[in-house]
Amino acid sequence: MRGRCRGGHGPPSGKGHTVTKPSVAAGGEGRDAARGDVALLPPRHGTPSAGIRSGDGTASGRPVNLLGLPELVVDRQQAVFEDGPVTRAGNLTARLAGAIEFAARQLGGGGEVDQFGFDPEFNSRVLIPLARFFYRRWFQVHMQGLANVPAAGPGLVVANHSGALPFDAIMLQAGLHDEHPGHRNLRLLGADLVYEVPLLGALARRGGHTRACPANAHVLLRSGELVGVFPEGFKGIGKPFADRYQLQRFGRGGFAVSAIRAQVPIIPCAVVGAEEIYPLVGNAKPIAELLGLPYFPITPLFPWLGPLGAVPLPSRWIIEFCPPVATDCYERGSENDPAVIADLSGRVRGTIQRKLDDLLTERGPAFG
Repeated sequence: MRGRCRGGHGPPSGKGHTVTKPSVAAGGEGRDAARGDVALLPPRHGTPSAGIRSGDGTASGRPVNLLGLPELVVDRQQAVFEDGPVTRAGNLTARLAGAIEFAARQLGGGGEVDQFGFDPEFNSRVLIPLARFFYRRWFQVHMQGLANVPAAGPGLVVANHSGALPFDAIMLQAGLHDEHPGHRNLRLLGADLVYEVPLLGALARRGGHTRACPANAHVLLRSGELVGVFPEGFKGIGKPFADRYQLQRFGRGGFAVSAIRAQVPIIPCAVVGAEEIYPLVGNAKPIAELLGLPYFPITPLFPWLGPLGAVPLPSRWIIEFCPPVATDCYERGSENDPAVIADLSGRVRGTIQRKLDDLLTERGPAFG
């Protein structure tokens, strides 16, 4: 077997990358584009709002809330905003209206985006604050192993997938944005189905998601981005509750091909907590086929309670990043060797499964 890395783990590569003339169309369409030269992402425009970058929910010493507004502070005398009495409701209304206006303007094409549609400002000012509520309050996510995620430069986060709806993807993005020292934006690769829903597709692109294909993965990695993938795909999020925390097949190892080709570290990631938010006890296949969905989940609460049944249960979460697996020691062309890809994919899968087992013991009961 050629190209096997000795040792398996190692620090992220610090190699630079040369910018070349773009040769992949916006969106990275066409699998043939993955061969040969690729376009690199243009420099990002705009920076995330200072009011939402701090991991402890503060900005410049000023507490902020879900929408990036002044936090309501209650003392024994009087409830006040930091900027004045709570009676200044007009100020709050104006700020809220401004946030809504900003979101509408960005979605209407007013923001600066890269070739995949990612808008860092919209992500930081609109999407991350919404995710932050679930991350901190609802699921109370505990994130571990952040030192294993590169401070800068490319890396490929490979995680297990579960929960009927992809809340795990959103929690990964929120945690890395808020808690990582580099406040990293995780660029997630998603299924085509996401981009076939008009509003959902637009929001996903603005939040840094893009279609999963080798060309897109390679462009992002060569551009120094932190990329996230879920090799289980729909098999992971649509599996029965009885199979919780048992990893499904990792496809054909496409993530291993991308990592070796781009010579970037793979960071295995284990997510515990998502399996319990929508306990999947059944799959209404006729409805799924009618709607063109891979599955139609039936849980103890959905669809019996209507929209209320779609509220995720507040399970306790732990997310841990494992030591990176180096790929820069593989020989050129190793990505074309099925034996090499199967070995690397299997090692990463085994690492995640063992970590899931450990975290389940560490977490204890899912609720309470």
